Parts: sequence; C-alpha cells; structure tokens
Amino acid sequence: MHTLKLYYDKLDTFLRELSSATGLPLVFLLIGGGLFLLIYCRFLPFRYVGHAIAVLRGKYDNKEDEGEISHFQALTTALSATVGMGNIAGVAVAISIGGPGAVFWMWLSAIVGMATKFFTGSLAVMYRGKDSEGKLQGGPMYFITEGMGKAWKPLAVIFAIAGLVGALPVFNVNQLTQAINDILLVPQEIEVGFKTNVIIGIILVVITAIVILGGIDRISKTASRVVPFMVLVYFIAVGAILIIYLDELPKYIGLIFTDAFSANFYKGDPIFGGVVGALIVLGIKRGAFSNEAGVGTAPMAHGAAKTAQPTREGLVAMLGPAIDTLVVCTLTALAILVTGVWQTTANNGVSLTASAFAKALSPEGKYILLVCISVFSISSLFSYSYYGTKCLSFLFGAHNKKYYHIIYIASILLGATTSLDMMINLIDSFFAIMAIPTMFATLYLAPRVMKEAKTYFKELRQSSK
Repeated sequence: MHTLKLYYDKLDTFLRELSSATGLPLVFLLIGGGLFLLIYCRFLPFRYVGHAIAVLRGKYDNKEDEGEISHFQALTTALSATVGMGNIAGVAVAISIGGPGAVFWMWLSAIVGMATKFFTGSLAVMYRGKDSEGKLQGGPMYFITEGMGKAWKPLAVIFAIAGLVGALPVFNVNQLTQAINDILLVPQEIEVGFKTNVIIGIILVVITAIVILGGIDRISKTASRVVPFMVLVYFIAVGAILIIYLDELPKYIGLIFTDAFSANFYKGDPIFGGVVGALIVLGIKRGAFSNEAGVGTAPMAHGAAKTAQPTREGLVAMLGPAIDTLVVCTLTALAILVTGVWQTTANNGVSLTASAFAKALSPEGKYILLVCISVFSISSLFSYSYYGTKCLSFLFGAHNKKYYHIIYIASILLGATTSLDMMINLIDSFFAIMAIPTMFATLYLAPRVMKEAKTYFKELRQSSK
C-alpha cells in the first residue's frame, strides 16, 4: 500500500509539473493563434451568424452529401463534450483560484475560439480522409495528412497519441462522482469513500458502454435529444438565481472587468513574478477546457457531418464557443459570484456551484444542478469515447478501435477514485500537446480556408439577390 501511494504521489507531482510547463505554450497557441485567425479572416464568418443558424436548422441539408450525421447532430455531439463539467466545475475552479477576473479571460478565449473553430471546422470537411475500413473521417490527423501531405504525418501521430489520453473522461467522472457524493449521499448520512466511488464508477461504465458501442450514429442521436433540453433547464435555473440576486448583478459584472487586470482575488502561484499573468493563464486554460477551440476534438465530430461545403460546417462549428463559454460559462460564473459562495465557502469545483444553487434556490436547488450535471457529464462520456476511437483507428487501424473502449471504460473507474487536481493536470497537459499540431496545421492551411470561404460567401450573396 505504501509503495502504491509512493507511485501515486510521483505521478501527481509529474502531472502538476507537466501542466505548469504547458500552461504558457497553451495560452500562446490558442490566444495568439486565435487572434491571428480572427484578424486574418477580418471577422468575415461573424457576419454570417444568421446563415450559420439556418444551416444548423437543416435548411441546406442534402441527403446525397457524404458524411454520417447532420449539421445539428455534429454540433450537439461536439457540445455534449464541451457543455458539461468544463462549464460548471471548470468555471468554479477558475473562480475559486482566480476570482471574478478569470471569467473575463475565459470570454476572450471564447471570442478568439470562435474564429479558430470556424477554421478547424472547415478543414474537418475540406480534408477528410478514409480510415482502414474505407470510411470517410475528419479531424486534425486527417487534415494534417490530406491537406499538408504525408510528410507531415508525424505531426498527425503526435495529435492522435495525445488524443488517446486527452479524450479520457477522467475529469468529468471525477466531478460527477464528487457531485453525487456531496449533493445526494452525504445529506442522506451515507458514508462516502472509495467503495461508494467505485459503485458510482461501475454504474457510469454500464450506461456509457450501452451507448458508445452503438457508434457515432447512436452517440449523435442521444446527444441531439438530451443536450438541448438540459441546457434549457440549466438556463431557467440560473435565470431564477440571477433574478433573486438582481441587485448584486451589476456589481459583479463590473468586477469581472476590473479584476481581470488587477487580480486582487488570485490565490495561486504567480508567473514571472506577476499575478495578472497567472490569472490570464488560468482563465485561458479553463476556457480551453470549456470550449476546446484549437485543441482538435470538435473537428472530429464536425468531420462526420453530411455536407459538401466546408464553409457551412465551419460556420456551425463557430457557434460552439459562443454557446458553451459566452453563454453557459457566464451563467455559471454569475450564479457563483452573485450568491457570494465563492468567498464564504472552501468548496471547489462542482461543489462550489452546488453551494450557489442551494443558497439561492433552497437546499433542494442543488438537486436541479445534480440532474443537469449528470446528463451533461454522461453525454460527454459518449462524445469523448468517439474522439478516442478515432485517434486509435488512425494509429492502429479501425478494426482495433474496440480496444480503446476497454481503456476508456477502465479510465471511468480511475476518474471516480482519484483527486480533482490530478485529473485537471492530466487533461490540461494533454490538451496542450493536442493543440500544438492542431493549431500549427490550422495556421498553415488558413489561406485555403479563406479562399474557399470567400467563394462560398460570394455565391451566397449572388443567390440571395
């Protein structure tokens, strides 16, 4: 037992150091690269948000186009991975460490992330490849090899290897387990510990296995049914909290902006001797985990869309960061801030958000949150399994993807029984590694995306006359 703890402590230290080392490169890549893409496209895709919504609603769907799922199913599959613990627990982690100012930097990551998602979503369709079974596939590993050439395959391999770990659902499972313990079991005076965590993990394994073994079709259909409804429920619940604390709202909206540049509430370690820089890194990392723009996961879902027009899928993909970071994350942040629980409790992660719901909506309010996060978390388990199998199929052939399901299911039990900090550091580190090939390839291929987009928008304007 002592030896096992020793290995656990060594792994924890390694992951903490790896996460710290990849923090600044992640910020530079995602924000620096995203800002370049934003300026490079001159906000062109942002002018067609209305058209993007029309595409999403199915106005331009063609059953004859190649692909497996609709635009709407592609977006909801991508959102089922991002709208979840990143928006509820991730925001709480950011505020508990960085204070209100962290939210501003999450917003910034979302705005530049919309530009990034437009480019990566377009590339996911523009350069689709075929797996070993001859099925059409999309994602960074394919737009690297198909768009940049076979000489760049090592870059695609790096992404796919990192994706095997980055797609593991350990953070979501960890926080869902914590939520079930804190909100459901502890108030019933049930003793929680390793045994109860394993039981929760086993239940999640069974639910996940039933869905993921059905492939992308079952995953997308499940996500398209449950995600929009639960987002609506979450909106209503947080809306009620904000109405109750309406007098506090202007104060905290102002504090988000002022604290972003003063970092008065930051509790972590400074970077290069400064706390503002550390706050920026914290906000960007949590924003990256929330919307995953530039990481490369979402293009794997968007690459399965039924469409012959890359620009259309780029526009649909662009809506992702707006929904999950600018809307859902902001709602979570404001609920935590206006209720004051971020200053009056030592809770972290999902437990902090639960405290806000309990304070504002009576003790039973936390059960509304539990239902929402249970659906968000379980739906994210489905999408991440799809991403991981795509990475393994690229590396070792599609006929071997069933082996990833074994690794994936085992990781659910790992996430249910380990610490929050270790799971955050694990995912942050591998997201950073995934972002390197994704952003490099996106910047390299950006001129081709813009050439395609200008042609598409020109034809669209002509057809509307």
